[in-house]
Amino acid sequence: MNRVGIFCLLFLVCARGLQAHEPAPPIPAAAVNADMAAKATAWLETLDDQQREAASFAFDSDERLNWHFIPRERLGLPIKQMSLSQRRAAYALLRSGLSHEGYLKATTIMSLEGILRELEKDRPGNEARRDPEKYCLSVFGIPSAHEPWGWRFEGHHLSFNFSSVAGLTVASTPLFLGANPAEVRTGPHAGQRVLAAEEDLARHLMRSLNEAEQKKALLAADAPDEVFTVPDKPIDLGEPAGLAFADMPPPQQRQLERLIAQVARTLRGELADGALQEIRHAGLDRVFFAWAGSLKRGEGHYYRITGPTFIIEYDNTQNDANHVHVVWHSLESNFGLDALRQHYHDHHPAAAASASD
Repeated sequence: MNRVGIFCLLFLVCARGLQAHEPAPPIPAAAVNADMAAKATAWLETLDDQQREAASFAFDSDERLNWHFIPRERLGLPIKQMSLSQRRAAYALLRSGLSHEGYLKATTIMSLEGILRELEKDRPGNEARRDPEKYCLSVFGIPSAHEPWGWRFEGHHLSFNFSSVAGLTVASTPLFLGANPAEVRTGPHAGQRVLAAEEDLARHLMRSLNEAEQKKALLAADAPDEVFTVPDKPIDLGEPAGLAFADMPPPQQRQLERLIAQVARTLRGELADGALQEIRHAGLDRVFFAWAGSLKRGEGHYYRITGPTFIIEYDNTQNDANHVHVVWHSLESNFGLDALRQHYHDHHPAAAASASD
């Protein structure tokens, strides 16, 4: 086992001891895994040897955890280097992880790169930097119902990470969505806001609170420049901050549930239902909503939703508050680490024992 596998096991052994709640009952994942595995296998079979080598990694490769949302060079096979039939198979795999709405979000976010290319046409190197086809697909391990495997679709402002452990669990975080411009203001797509609901539902919730509730929810008068739970940093926001679900009136509680579901339902139905079930099982009364910055649209703002099992962060401060970042983490199963720990415990006890010594 490489350093990533050992690190994951150590982290999860410690984290399991800190849990204050029983894990939620697992959702049936075999059908989801079977669908994803079939789509991944079908895509891999369309590739030539060179393409398959670029797209394939060991499941315990360090690359599996190497996620990001910035425009950078990535490993994996980019859409740009795929034929039409290969693209069809790649998008079929993407759809296997997302809802219809989530798939439309993803492809619309990709299309914004073309708008950015035009807006930034005078910047050197912009033609290569802003490219709607510069999104990469990678497969980790061999798609299987029995052994761990996963896949990632990623590029600027998108990161989807799916991990299947022995066909019994399909993890779907970290998940990242971004939009620049958040609102298209010129051209044939003027008025388009791909992440409008993620912004509007939260602002409506904050505005609907009374003065005392708003005071509890407000983290700071100024919004931070970025979400805090970025790659390569510990996912630790300290003690829960903001207004507790338990302290909200029923209408605001329902609004917060709608906001959480809006992010979760980026995923296909079974995965979204499982995530929401896990949140409810851990206790909605232990969920907190916090806001920073202005309540006026077009001015910088930030919010976070935290619970025992998850973190959602949203930030819109860059480009005169027209540049959105949304990230969702599972505190226990990012990259399937919790299920992977259990898998090693059950099926590879020697490795699990050595990692926990």
